[in-house]
Amino acid sequence: MTFEPEQLGRSAQELAATLRKLRKQAGLSGDRLAARCNMSQSKVSRIENGKVRPTLVDIERLLTALEAPPALVAEVTALARIAATEWQDARSMRRKGLDKKQLELAGLEASSSHFRFFLLSMLTALLSTPEYIRASLEHIPGDHSRAVAKKLERQDVLYDRRKQFTFLVTEQAARSPFVPPDAMAVQLDRLASLTHLPNLRLGVLPLDTRLPGCPLNTFTVYDERLATVETTTGVMVFRDPRDIRMYLDEFAGCEELALFGEDARDRLAGWAAAFRT
Repeated sequence: MTFEPEQLGRSAQELAATLRKLRKQAGLSGDRLAARCNMSQSKVSRIENGKVRPTLVDIERLLTALEAPPALVAEVTALARIAATEWQDARSMRRKGLDKKQLELAGLEASSSHFRFFLLSMLTALLSTPEYIRASLEHIPGDHSRAVAKKLERQDVLYDRRKQFTFLVTEQAARSPFVPPDAMAVQLDRLASLTHLPNLRLGVLPLDTRLPGCPLNTFTVYDERLATVETTTGVMVFRDPRDIRMYLDEFAGCEELALFGEDARDRLAGWAAAFRT
């Protein structure tokens, strides 16, 4: 099934309308459908009005109760997957203001407890020094002082011991010289210091590590409910459990090969020393 990026995240109402239409075609009231699939009538109503995003299990229970034919099940399931995927266009985010995106991320971090970051080509703001953050925004026209401030403010979440963080950092991400050599050395020192936080695991993946598969993008998984994937032109947001599982499996495969603890600190110290010389 193919679709335009602009369709992503806009199919929730279409999905709700389709489920409502199927129920009416089956001649069932909301109460009777709820009883058939062991679901509360209020939840059925919220799903049909687009106020609740149904899970794939919810979809399966509803379609089974409606005795939908296999072709229709496949069509509605595909629609549910599109509805669970969102496209955030980079140009639109810049027009709204990059500080607005930081507020969105802060909210997501506040509502999550376990974070997995795979950093392929550059560091995330949570790990970055102020100089590195400013340099990472230099290619975007405009005044980004508020965005920089919000990025630094978000770093407080790392010290919330109720939350667990795992960062996988490739050598390319750690050593790409976004700032002058002395500042890169300081940035690598910061990475090493963060490995001492009890709720944070930072693993490094040297260039000679043969990664499983072929990771193509930087991505983050929040708990096991949402994954964000960064591309050149924007961000994809996945909520479908099948998509999230693929990123969790890719992360786990790389995590097994990463250097942690003293091994990671030794490697980071060597890279920092190379910048200082």
